[in-house]
Amino acid sequence: MHTIIRDKETSRDEFIFYSKRLMRLLIEHALSFLPFQDCVVRTPQGQDYAGKCYAGKQITGVSILRAGETMEPALRAVCKDVRIGTILIQTNQLTGEPELHYLRLPKDISDDHVILMDCTVSTGAAAMMAVRVLLDHDVPEDKIFLLSLLMAEMGVHSVAYAFPRVRIITTAVDKRVNDLFRIIPGIGNFGDRYFGTDAVPDGSDEEEVAYTG
Repeated sequence: MHTIIRDKETSRDEFIFYSKRLMRLLIEHALSFLPFQDCVVRTPQGQDYAGKCYAGKQITGVSILRAGETMEPALRAVCKDVRIGTILIQTNQLTGEPELHYLRLPKDISDDHVILMDCTVSTGAAAMMAVRVLLDHDVPEDKIFLLSLLMAEMGVHSVAYAFPRVRIITTAVDKRVNDLFRIIPGIGNFGDRYFGTDAVPDGSDEEEVAYTG
């Protein structure tokens, strides 16, 4: 699947199809790290079955716009009644620093396990700001799961060093980031390829780009 979505010749339809497959696999795997407790249910045959049930209050998904929102349908498909929040972080073109431009989080999120979603993470700057926002809303660090289809090694190290208790779950890690903050060999600009929009001039990855629309 990575071979297909990384190929620059892959059509948009195929890119979306296989990206969605990867998202579903990623989220299913991430859910296995949630806490579970023993529970007993009664089967239609009148027998007890010793199983497992979620040992938390609720699961909330938070997408880092814009690419992160493409992962929301996959999360909704496997988590019934999941709550969704959004964060928009843009890079200041003068300072190069990430800035928080929009935030919408469900109420009482501090009691939830939070699935933080962004399709690509290169330097980790946007992801770390998003984690700080969640911490500012009293979400415990060990209840935050950062999910991404592709991360650069630099981003993994940055997030893990800053927030060692955050779970980082991805389908692939690439070694390099170039001078334009593009993951190498990478996947291109995920948002542009998924939504069919024109690429930005410098070809940067999703999290490092300031969007105006």
